[in-house]
Amino acid sequence: MALIATVLIIAFLLLEAFTGLENPYMGMFVYFAFPGMLIFGLLLIPAGAWRVRSRFRKHPELGIPRLPRLDLNDPHTLKLSIFFILASVVFLIVVGTASIKGFEFTESTTFCGELCHVVMQPEHTAWSNSPHAKVKCVECHVGPGAEWYVRAKLSGLRQVWAVLTHSWPTPIGTPIENLRPARSTCEHCHWPEKFYAGRQKIFYHYAPNEDNTPREINMLIKIGGTPKTPNAMGIHWHIGREVTFIPGDKKRLTIPYVAVKGKDGTVTEYMDPSKPLSRDEIAKATKRIMDCTDCHNKPTHIYYSPGEEMDRNFASNTIDRGLPYIKKVAVELLEKPYASTEEAVKALDAGIKDYYAKNYPEVAAKKGAAITQAIGQIQNIYKRNYFPKMKVSWKTYPNHIGHFYTAGCFRCHDGKHRSPEGKLISKDCKLCHEVLGQIQENIPTGKKVSEFVHPVDIGNEIYKTNCSECHAAGGYDVPGGGKH
Repeated sequence: MALIATVLIIAFLLLEAFTGLENPYMGMFVYFAFPGMLIFGLLLIPAGAWRVRSRFRKHPELGIPRLPRLDLNDPHTLKLSIFFILASVVFLIVVGTASIKGFEFTESTTFCGELCHVVMQPEHTAWSNSPHAKVKCVECHVGPGAEWYVRAKLSGLRQVWAVLTHSWPTPIGTPIENLRPARSTCEHCHWPEKFYAGRQKIFYHYAPNEDNTPREINMLIKIGGTPKTPNAMGIHWHIGREVTFIPGDKKRLTIPYVAVKGKDGTVTEYMDPSKPLSRDEIAKATKRIMDCTDCHNKPTHIYYSPGEEMDRNFASNTIDRGLPYIKKVAVELLEKPYASTEEAVKALDAGIKDYYAKNYPEVAAKKGAAITQAIGQIQNIYKRNYFPKMKVSWKTYPNHIGHFYTAGCFRCHDGKHRSPEGKLISKDCKLCHEVLGQIQENIPTGKKVSEFVHPVDIGNEIYKTNCSECHAAGGYDVPGGGKH
């Protein structure tokens, strides 16, 4: 058993080294099953020898002594001893190499994301398309140091059991309660003193109309205060101060209580009057110190709405914007319920082809290649953001950055949270960003815009109603906010 395991380990290690072949299931055998088989085989040798010797010692006439004799003057004993020493060295080298490689394997994204492919497919797919696709899972989920490594592996045993017994939850619940604090992981690269005062960003959007009309918002995002100093203003002010809050639900979609500690140590408390907490409830509640992940709660496992994905494809010219109503049609088809990915792929292909055949036969004839390419991209959108087996879609896990599809910033900055002294947590948009310019079908060409203009005139509702109440109405992506 030990010999067969050794041969298999060496053979597969050479195969991996020379071919570059990486497979999560091969890794499981090479770094776990075969070394286990090797060690078990080696343990059987002394166990078997002891068992046989004990049986022989029951017969005194055989003259078997209590302990074995090692006479190296005996040529046979000498040969066996040399063989045992050499074999032990070989086995130790093989086991040592497999152990080191096994440790590296457990720290790899292949192990984290592909070994349990059904369970982790949504997270692994989102990670591979994220800004952190070059960052290993363990660098955020575990971080450096032996303490958190041991914690992660012990926690992983429950996950292994869930996979073996097919008892994993669908979808996997968030937020992860035992995740290491962001200050011990994220801030190894993104420390507060690094943030700059502002960043100009252009957002490209396209209307869900016949022409897929381009829209553009040129915005200055106020990231922090003075460059390379602790933040005194802007978005990252929140981690420059000690901000504590009590979430109103497990997913932290509501925040009824906020406390801010000033530089002089005084604490100012803010409460949502529609969900007031008593002093006793505040004292008993679990309070959380705000860190990066309370806003950047999806820094890597990002799922995009169909509307966002279509905008990105238009901006990169991977979908022809000249196809009438392609954004509207694609979003509506993507948001339909499908039992499996295979069913969705077929329905998207048939639905888009049927739409143009019935409504735009000339376009279907002239732009057949563009329609085919668009179908391929739209099918990929589904594969990146919808996972029926795990009951996961782009809307399963709320993203607290911004405030378009979820309350996000408005969980606190709703203009309602008030302190006993009468201070309000402001809902003023210009606290975080300023509009430098905007291009839209309802804005005259060349007109200078300094405040956001909604594509449809909704009056004062733009200041009273959260964006997400329309744009994620009923939990679906509603391009243009639906029928106002």
